[in-house]
Amino acid sequence: MPRVWVLFLIVSLLWLTPASGASPRTGEQLFLAACATCHGPDGRGAPQEALGFAGVEPPDFTDCSFATREADLDWLGVAHRGGPGRAFAREMASFGAALDRAQLQSILDHIRTFCSDTRWPRGELNFPRPFATEKAFPEDEAVISSSAAIDGPGNISNKFVYEQRVGPRSQFELIVPFGWSETRGPGSGNAWEGGVGDIAVGMKHVLAYSFDRGSILAVAGEVKLPTGSESKGFGSGTTIFEPFVSFGQRLPGRSFVQVQTGAEIPFDRDHSDEGFFRIALGRTFREQEFGRAWTPIVEFTGGAEFDAPSSVHWDVIPQVQVSISTRQHILGCAGVRLPVNDRDDKDPQLVLYLLWDWFDGGLTDGW
Repeated sequence: MPRVWVLFLIVSLLWLTPASGASPRTGEQLFLAACATCHGPDGRGAPQEALGFAGVEPPDFTDCSFATREADLDWLGVAHRGGPGRAFAREMASFGAALDRAQLQSILDHIRTFCSDTRWPRGELNFPRPFATEKAFPEDEAVISSSAAIDGPGNISNKFVYEQRVGPRSQFELIVPFGWSETRGPGSGNAWEGGVGDIAVGMKHVLAYSFDRGSILAVAGEVKLPTGSESKGFGSGTTIFEPFVSFGQRLPGRSFVQVQTGAEIPFDRDHSDEGFFRIALGRTFREQEFGRAWTPIVEFTGGAEFDAPSSVHWDVIPQVQVSISTRQHILGCAGVRLPVNDRDDKDPQLVLYLLWDWFDGGLTDGW
């Protein structure tokens, strides 16, 4: 660490240690003493010539697109352990020895005031992603998911999902399914056949959210195009419109519940309309306080054709999501999809996904 940073950290420690009987300092006072040298008194970042180091540009705390995405715990982890604690720049010093948790929280509460646009949902409402249930929170991320039959004929289904946030509350989505299936060939041998499925595009918009209540509600619509081969089992043969509603709710003890319900309406009226319902319950655990996150989730999915509402097909998907990179912008999930009913017609499946929150850094960053 450069000498200027050692000197700055020592001075900060001395200034931040209150004298006996002194009244507690406010979050603004602590920010001006410990943070404003680099981040600027207005949160926009100090000029490069005033920083004393090159190649690192402080973030702009007034930029709501940046400042609202992460939960308090992620900000506190960087402040407490320093930039290297989350694979950010080493110039971000650790203040865990100088400030207690309450003081760091008061500084963060002050930083939150730099974004005055209340249209942006807070990162506390960005709950972990279940395998099947779509979240209400708008994201900038890419996900590749896979499911493979454990028993029976071989079948591997994959889906690439690209999500890009549009403004404070909306999100554009592109979905490209592809896979392979095992077919019985001539004689006693089997053959594998692959292809691309029905590509979908969609938009999602947050209707309402409440940070205090810990809830978020969004509506979305997707259009699935008949790009896959129906004869090979990779497509439906018709354009399908899929409207749905997603809801997330924070529960005590870092727990959450997420719900998605909607319908699939084919343009070809010879196909049946279908409805679906998904619910996911989970809880996040962390190594120490700011380390790797583990989230066990139990997810239930149901679907039925509208003209046969009594024939609901239910699955249960126990799974675990884990943060892989130090920056926690790359996550993985593994689980099994088990049929609750129709066990004679449906086989258990192994399910996996790899998620990259590309707004927080590249694939090779943050390790």
